[in-house]
Amino acid sequence: MQSILNTELGGNRILDWLLAVAVVVCVAILLHALIRIGANHLKRLAGRPGLDLFDLSNRLLQRTHSLFVIIFAVYVSTFVVRLGATETHALEIIALSALLLQVGLWLDGAIVFYSERSTSEPGRMDSNAAATIRVLGVLGRLVLWTVFLLLILSNAGVDISALVAALGITGVAAALAVQTLLRDLLASFSIMLDKPFLVGHYIVVGDYQGTVEKIGLKTTHLRSLSGEQIVFSNQDIVESRVRNYKRMETRRVAFSFMVDYQTPLDMLTEIPAMVREIVERQNAVRFDRAHFKEYSDFGLVFEVVYHVLSADYTLYMDIQQAVNLALYEKFQQEGIAFAYVRGAAAAAKAFAD
Repeated sequence: MQSILNTELGGNRILDWLLAVAVVVCVAILLHALIRIGANHLKRLAGRPGLDLFDLSNRLLQRTHSLFVIIFAVYVSTFVVRLGATETHALEIIALSALLLQVGLWLDGAIVFYSERSTSEPGRMDSNAAATIRVLGVLGRLVLWTVFLLLILSNAGVDISALVAALGITGVAAALAVQTLLRDLLASFSIMLDKPFLVGHYIVVGDYQGTVEKIGLKTTHLRSLSGEQIVFSNQDIVESRVRNYKRMETRRVAFSFMVDYQTPLDMLTEIPAMVREIVERQNAVRFDRAHFKEYSDFGLVFEVVYHVLSADYTLYMDIQQAVNLALYEKFQQEGIAFAYVRGAAAAAKAFAD
């Protein structure tokens, strides 16, 4: 028996070959056990809010291919046997190719994970944004596997310089042909990540304004107050100043009124307090100031500033209407005359002259 084990086969004793097989089996079993234990532990942590890293790690462990584990175990076993230069080089190529494929599988899994996570959570984004994320995920996976395929071919000794050059020329030509589409696609991706607005938000872009109806791969659609649909390219929106009224937390209101030049001084000094009392009677309002601002051609100008503690436009208009009516009533009671009648009459007379 001893003589059989010491018999040489392929430059190594049979005992060494048996030891190598034992190493392959032990390493493969150990790695499979570690992967299973780690996956089960991460699975218990997965699904909890704010623990995306554990979910991702669990997904990547599950994408560890058995073939990679076996090839890794075989590579480890070469430390107990002697191989020729040709066999060693071939095994190194196979091992590195398997490693590249496995890394590609892990990165591909990460792209799929974040694409699914972004599009599956209810309320996180609308269907158009979700479609954009899915398309970008597919493009990302295509680029990933193209790069890893080139790396594997290069590792196998294939001269990829001509292939890289051809891909580069093809890529440049395709990019030039669809450069407008690519700009809009990248702008759409920027909107998806930065989220300057979402579907349902009321925004102003340059001279146009409306409610966002759709955020697509190439264009964004608004519905204006007058009812027509306004279509922007995503690149135009990214390059413009966007005002998002949906995210307004409070609304600053400033308005002015004029009183007659015949108003007595003691009444003029009382007007800011009157205005303050009227504004502070309203709900969801924070008074800021009221001042006799300036002299105009037709009257004495007062300026009032207050804040509505809501972004609701209808609430703002209701409050402003209540302030205007109360101010009109108060001035009637105190005998204070607004100057707009006299000013309008004077303007009409001047025009007639």
